[in-house]
Amino acid sequence: MHECGGVAEAGAVAQEEKLEKIALTAAIRAGNHIATRRRELAGRSGVVEAVATKSSAVDPVTLVDQESEDLISAILMEATPDASVVGEESGTRANGASGGELQWIVDPIDGTVNFMYGVPAYAVSIAAAVQGKVVAGVVLDVAAREAYVARTSGAARLLHVPAAATAAEHTVMKRELTLGAEGKELAQALIATGFSYQADRRQVQAGVLSELLPKVRDIRRMGSAALDLCALAAGRVDGYYEAGLNAWDFAAGALIAKRAGARVRVPDLDARSADNALVIAARGEIFDALTGAVEGGTRGEC
Repeated sequence: MHECGGVAEAGAVAQEEKLEKIALTAAIRAGNHIATRRRELAGRSGVVEAVATKSSAVDPVTLVDQESEDLISAILMEATPDASVVGEESGTRANGASGGELQWIVDPIDGTVNFMYGVPAYAVSIAAAVQGKVVAGVVLDVAAREAYVARTSGAARLLHVPAAATAAEHTVMKRELTLGAEGKELAQALIATGFSYQADRRQVQAGVLSELLPKVRDIRRMGSAALDLCALAAGRVDGYYEAGLNAWDFAAGALIAKRAGARVRVPDLDARSADNALVIAARGEIFDALTGAVEGGTRGEC
């Protein structure tokens, strides 16, 4: 467990720029595929059916999740043959017996339930980690055609992705993402969160939420951890917390939020949902108060 931070060495900047561009191109192509397939597969009711479940009966997988991950993995492994790809649906892939120091961390559709129902809040999330540290991240909001991008050597940015875009160079800069200090207290804060697919964990999370709700302005539950973290980076919420995430849920979004100026604490990249570790990110002035409210005090920061 650690608080994200750090700025890249000068010699790593070019590599980070390259990795960010590769990730953005892969995310755009996957996003185009996801949008097309949703139009093809949505039934008369507008719902895309699940083909399987994962951790519980309410944790669905669609054909498009797997198709998107296959497409992303092919693009990443062609561009970086010595890397490994860790994906939500297929585990770890590598061209050789094991990947090199570069590891891609991929969620092909973060917000699958939203995707199924046509709720416009689902994303492609791709992070590049070098020797266990995330150095570049991209989160593509498929429905909004917005890409959130960051690397440790630069500011977080929000990009527009035109309908005809197929690569990173086709995007249009909208703005840098910078969270200025607003002097907020927790009582004035809009907080995002998410819930587990496990019934017993949901009961615990409901208890935490019931304790937190009277202490904040309001709560938002959007259904995508990656987009929650990007909403913080964009100033659309003031904080976010959720327990029991996997690395592919938070790796890219956490870097984006950090580079926008948020304080961010995440588990190590080998964390799994079963560990039930807490991801927490917020404007600096409310970080400690939010952490204390959801877990009884800060711990595990560096």
